[in-house]
Amino acid sequence: EKNIGQCLENLSWCDELIVVDDESSDTTVSIAKKKGATVFIHALQGDFAAQRNYGLEKAKGEWVFFVDADERVSQSLWYEIMAKTNEPANVCDGYFLKRRDTLWKKQLRYGEIGNIRLLRLAKKNAGRWQGKVHEVWKVTGKTDVLQNALEHFPHQTIKEFLEEINYYSTLRAEELKKKKVHASWLTILVYPKVKFIVNYFLRKGFLDGIPGLVLALMMSLHSFLVRGKLWLLWKRTKNNE
Repeated sequence: EKNIGQCLENLSWCDELIVVDDESSDTTVSIAKKKGATVFIHALQGDFAAQRNYGLEKAKGEWVFFVDADERVSQSLWYEIMAKTNEPANVCDGYFLKRRDTLWKKQLRYGEIGNIRLLRLAKKNAGRWQGKVHEVWKVTGKTDVLQNALEHFPHQTIKEFLEEINYYSTLRAEELKKKKVHASWLTILVYPKVKFIVNYFLRKGFLDGIPGLVLALMMSLHSFLVRGKLWLLWKRTKNNE
């Protein structure tokens, strides 16, 4: 509810606004409707790709643009999207967007998210979303990268950050278990350390100051929790046999 109103106002230029609501108990639905969105209630059930595909099926336009509630479209990005989707000779079926994260009023340019590209704009029938967690839009046709970035304002408090890491790491561990991936004490110890070294030093996360340090530490914690939870899942399975 704290993000959806501003998000939809930022997208008022779209021909159609669709909100897929995961059975929320706050005022998200009423706010979305007041902003002119069509709201569909659909349980997430731990599958983000299925949730996005559900929204994709509801969309009526030729082009579909996916935006999360904590993301914003700048005027320059809006102009570029309008130009590309209305270009008669356009042969692209989808576009990757650069995303710029702002954490505690600091725009992050390095580390894990420094060079991220997300396919968020594509023709309705060009492909489907895949992956229960960290889902991606698989488009079969020609793709390109837009020049202007999508602004992202995630986890603006440590509490939110920790809650999200705990939630996503559980889903990721369950997904890996279904793929028959195992975790050992070695991977539990090594993965988080390697991830921190890569993000903070090799990808120059230290250049983003304290927010860059916090991000590197949190993503290492995520890696630790995924493999720790994965190990526990297999241990419970073995004990129940």
